[in-house]
Amino acid sequence: GGSSRMDFLLKAERIVLEVKKTRRGLGAKEVGAQLLVDIARYQAHPDCRHLVCFVYDPTFIIGNPAGLEADLARRDGNLDVTILIAPSER
Repeated sequence: GGSSRMDFLLKAERIVLEVKKTRRGLGAKEVGAQLLVDIARYQAHPDCRHLVCFVYDPTFIIGNPAGLEADLARRDGNLDVTILIAPSER
């Protein structure tokens, strides 16, 4: 639960890009939990109106990437959340 930092901020556009990479011990459940924390954090950020979360999954640890994307993508108050998991070909 310590501090975290923003990966990329396009301040004028009010877009934040959060990047994750799967690995052993960081699968769908853990990535999903981390992204939920990120979404909650960025809802209150004055320079963020669109959060784009990119999850790089080169070894296909996430079994249902489309499902995880659909579960987490949303419009929540003033925040639009886009989730992209790649590569997606299974």
